[in-house]
Amino acid sequence: MKCPYCGFDEDKVIDSRPTEENTAIRRRRECLGCQKRFTTYEKVESLPLMVIKKDKTRQVFNRDKIMTGLLRACEKRPVSVNDLEKLVDSIESQFYNSLQREVTSKDIGEMVMAKLKKLDEVAYVRFASVYRQFKDINTFMEELNKLLNEK
Repeated sequence: MKCPYCGFDEDKVIDSRPTEENTAIRRRRECLGCQKRFTTYEKVESLPLMVIKKDKTRQVFNRDKIMTGLLRACEKRPVSVNDLEKLVDSIESQFYNSLQREVTSKDIGEMVMAKLKKLDEVAYVRFASVYRQFKDINTFMEELNKLLNEK
């Protein structure tokens, strides 16, 4: 760390403590060149996860959009909000842990459907009907038949 006063690049840490919000560590340092003290803050670098939409535009990943879709699909279904939170947490952590900085909206949708199918099949069909943009009853029936054949 370069001293802000003299530019010397060696110092010693005198005190370390977390900030009030627990989002960073505050460090008091003393320059070994001029003996002046200064404060630095250390925080985790977070790189945003970007979503590549169908039209090739990019936007920052927003877990609330997934939650909104799931709440709509699970309306009047015996699925707790806690279960939905766990599902969204699982999806979010899976993408962040993959170390990819960009993911397609298609990948997100497919993962949501795979996890929702295990949680509630009716909610899965509701979600799939919007996500896959079913055009008519035949497309809807095809998805239902796939679901029945898997059993």
